Amino acid sequence: MTHSEPPDTGAVLQKLSLLDKFLPLWILAAMALGLLLGAAAPLFGEALESVKIAGVSVPIAVGLLVMMYPVLAKVRYNETRRVISDKRLIVTSLLINWLLAPAFMFALAWIFLPDLPEYRTGLIIVGLARCIAMVLIWNDLACGDREAAAVLVAINSVFQVFMFGLLGWFYLQLLPSWLGLETTSTEFSIWAITVSVLVFLGLPLLAGFLTRTIGEARMGRAAYEAKLLPIIGPWALYGLLFTIVVLFALQGDQVLNQPFDVLRIAAPLLIYFLATFGASMVIGWLLRMGYQRSTTLSFTAAGNNFELAIAVSIATFGAASGQALAGVVGPLIEVPVLVGLVCVALWARKFFRSPTAAANTVPPHVPAPARTH
Repeated sequence: MTHSEPPDTGAVLQKLSLLDKFLPLWILAAMALGLLLGAAAPLFGEALESVKIAGVSVPIAVGLLVMMYPVLAKVRYNETRRVISDKRLIVTSLLINWLLAPAFMFALAWIFLPDLPEYRTGLIIVGLARCIAMVLIWNDLACGDREAAAVLVAINSVFQVFMFGLLGWFYLQLLPSWLGLETTSTEFSIWAITVSVLVFLGLPLLAGFLTRTIGEARMGRAAYEAKLLPIIGPWALYGLLFTIVVLFALQGDQVLNQPFDVLRIAAPLLIYFLATFGASMVIGWLLRMGYQRSTTLSFTAAGNNFELAIAVSIATFGAASGQALAGVVGPLIEVPVLVGLVCVALWARKFFRSPTAAANTVPPHVPAPARTH
């Protein structure tokens, strides 16, 4: 994608398939199906939970790989240099993702859950787990910059490996002690974090890169994007729906048996997603990044790596812990909210005007200068 005038919403909607147009409905149906399976057939959830490799749930890993591969196969990797050279985008994303967003979640957790330390800790862990997976889906649906999203997700994954444990210690022990608040023990497994990043990002990134490179070499870019991508593209949403069903099947019993706890956890999460997305979009507009990169900045800031948050919570505090429940409620709120924010982003495109488009616009009463060769 280039920094051209943002797409018209009507044109975007006309191009959407039946699956895309009714995505919120399919997601709600997948969530409901997962909750019903988890509640009606507890053994089904236990069977899914028992299938793990290095602590990673195999069904969830399969769903995420299927979900992310088509999106990463769409990325034009030879155009990522222009993203890396955009230091304004990179620095802004790092500040929002690793400074402002975790601090904001810390504040919300203490404001809304001062009397529930397990849920509060779970929320803080969710805030520390920056998104490296589903953000690619939301960004693609909102016509964001694919290459920018791939670069920012890669940067987040590297920072996640090195910063998650350190920030966990800071927000759960050091900062609360400075403020005279209750502290929480932190014993995060760097191995678990590394495995999560390698599985959920490394494998589909490698597959997408090889598919794009080999496909373009054999077919040419035009044929690759016109013939192959439409075949593999829908599998991203199939993987998304499968992942949602499995995730909610695993935790359906907990969610249904503790509805009031779920509501208390949901309130700060809802505020977090909406405020972080809105603030990032405004920052992108103020910095004149253009619609596509502002959208990418917003989704990478608002999304969270709930797979990692759940894995860390279970490994550290146990599968039946309040911390794990808070991690599960994360996608329960995040998925429908970010689907709605895709529509908000497309609506907000009218407030953006790319510098390139503005420079090439000629006032109607002034004749365009003659071109010379």
